[in-house]
Amino acid sequence: MIYTLTLNPSIDYVMELDELTIGGLNRTNKVEVLPGGKGINVTQVLNRLGVPSTALGFIGGFTGAYIKSYLKQQNIPTDFVEINENTRINVKIKSTTETEINANGPSILPEHYEDLKNQIHHLTANDTLVLSGSIPSSLPHSTYKELVEICSHNSIRFVVDAEGDYLKNILSFKPFLIKPNHHELGQLFHTKITTIEEVMPYAQELVNMGAQNVIVSLAGDGAVFANHHSIYVATVPKGEVKSSVGAGDSMVAGFLATYEQTNSVEEAFRFSVASGSATAFSIGLCTRENVEHLLPQVILDKKSGKGD
Repeated sequence: MIYTLTLNPSIDYVMELDELTIGGLNRTNKVEVLPGGKGINVTQVLNRLGVPSTALGFIGGFTGAYIKSYLKQQNIPTDFVEINENTRINVKIKSTTETEINANGPSILPEHYEDLKNQIHHLTANDTLVLSGSIPSSLPHSTYKELVEICSHNSIRFVVDAEGDYLKNILSFKPFLIKPNHHELGQLFHTKITTIEEVMPYAQELVNMGAQNVIVSLAGDGAVFANHHSIYVATVPKGEVKSSVGAGDSMVAGFLATYEQTNSVEEAFRFSVASGSATAFSIGLCTRENVEHLLPQVILDKKSGKGD
């Protein structure tokens, strides 16, 4: 079973309007209320691709109840730790430009954190845990490291989609997959990365530091895959980008879904790139139909290695 972990989920209150007037009255054209959080996005895309998963994390109050209800309507099982405060609400304003107002999130008590760790202790070597997104300020900075230590000790396969030190501190535990974008990759190595050619040596360095598989996305310029055997570069499909929200999460879900079915990192990478593009070209997360429509446009160029 795949489990996705969202430590700081949200309700995303999305408002669309023609023009935003600061300091004046604004009226919306459309409003959506959606569950937010990178792990929750991964779970929803996995579900759309026909791969079951269970959503873990912290939720509380009426907002947390809404998230549980929303996922239940999609037949997605959840096993959230219930906390005392309300799950946060993030406001997304879509007008001539996009404006986001993200709340800090609720406080997580030590006993709630212990409950989560106990949940992960009960996972087995047949399970995969996806850790993605931000860490609430009330949890220790070392939270991801502490959780992957549990995974490593119990031979649980784990995936991490996080930034900066959160990512760097877990590489020695040999994550199955990491997926930084080129900006995050540059931040890790204190440099600026703008091209596929610049990505490849740094992606390989992440493999040398412990990652089993690495995907680096460069938006419309393509994507790079690296592991101990191979480096591949992928073209990305052409289309109108409507929203980048959830595109990276869709890449993670697309890779895991295909790898579960084929055991091929090459095919998983192709499907991953198509999944990310399908979400970017949509309002909302991708569907299997949209991914399969784009898949023929994803061409892989093998740069080195022996392949699967």
